[in-house]
Amino acid sequence: MTRPAELRAIEDVVLRGRTVRLERLVAQHAGELLAASEGVPVGRYMPIPWNGLADVEAFAERAEAAFASGTGIGFAVRSVATHEIVGATGLWNVSRVDARLEIGSTWVALRHQRTAVNTEAKRLLLAYAFETLGARRVEFKTDARNRTSRAALARIGATEEGTLRKHTVLPDGYVRDTVYFSVLDDEWPDVRARLDARLAAHDA
Repeated sequence: MTRPAELRAIEDVVLRGRTVRLERLVAQHAGELLAASEGVPVGRYMPIPWNGLADVEAFAERAEAAFASGTGIGFAVRSVATHEIVGATGLWNVSRVDARLEIGSTWVALRHQRTAVNTEAKRLLLAYAFETLGARRVEFKTDARNRTSRAALARIGATEEGTLRKHTVLPDGYVRDTVYFSVLDDEWPDVRARLDARLAAHDA
């Protein structure tokens, strides 16, 4: 039996959309990321300590280490209109032999929530994963309490696969249940159409 194709290696890319530009997250972004996250409870649902500049610098260092090892890439999300950082996201837990990766560590600045920012960022990441890297599976993990995130993933057509109970310890000590979602390569055309329709609605 012929082995399925492996995931292509992640490169140092900039993903460009109409509303946002995703640029590889590096240590120099830390100050802007901290400012953009004011009022956003980044550590509430995600296992990312985020209580000051030192935590943000440590996150950026982990992103750089993941990129160096080929296991992930973090992105700073920058507004095309204002050139300010308006959030962060990334591709993580890359398994090249399985052609699988995860989209996560995503947050959006308060005044850019419920805009096109998150929708277009996901559109750019998924297109890169499926159309450039050749992914067969893209995963998402979210806190079971985070109804907003779960509803957003369901709206774009991601499949809820189940809940891993007492899965992850958060920075405040809470032991969260983690809900897994995924999009597969043969589902991507439908998900892409849903995302494009949502972006068109934002433009209307």
